[in-house]
Amino acid sequence: MNKNKTEVWLRGPLENMPPLLQPVAHALLQSREEINELMQGYPEELLWNKVAGMASPGFHLQHLSGMLDRLFTYARGEALNEQQLHYLANEGKSTVDLKTLLANFNKQVDLSITQLSKTDEATLTETRGVGRAQLPSTVIGLLVHSVEHTMRHTGQILVTVKVLKVKD
Repeated sequence: MNKNKTEVWLRGPLENMPPLLQPVAHALLQSREEINELMQGYPEELLWNKVAGMASPGFHLQHLSGMLDRLFTYARGEALNEQQLHYLANEGKSTVDLKTLLANFNKQVDLSITQLSKTDEATLTETRGVGRAQLPSTVIGLLVHSVEHTMRHTGQILVTVKVLKVKD
């Protein structure tokens, strides 16, 4: 259980984090704390269950790791590799245990925080191509979308987990 209930963004700036990217880092860390706390002791047999046709907690966790990896790859100006494309194609198809899903998510948050800390603020408005169609975005657009998307799935996990626990 997280003893410090103060939200991450109110704990002060992160060391070695560019000032303009502090909110992105804070949101990623907040999501990680909430998800890890929520999933502590979660029944493995409910991990891939769906409610009202919505995605399972397992899918959300699997998707979060892949989505962060993909968006941060685009932010670096790189194309997705075969492994990333394979991961994307298999999100929700391969059921993985909770311990592995959380470890993957935590690792991806760590990698994302490291990339943020090394991002030159002067590059934030540079254009980056997204996907095979190379749709235009900016570095800051990709980074902000990554945390917006992360928080959206964090909320979905929260609701789905609570509903599944009640139904069990």
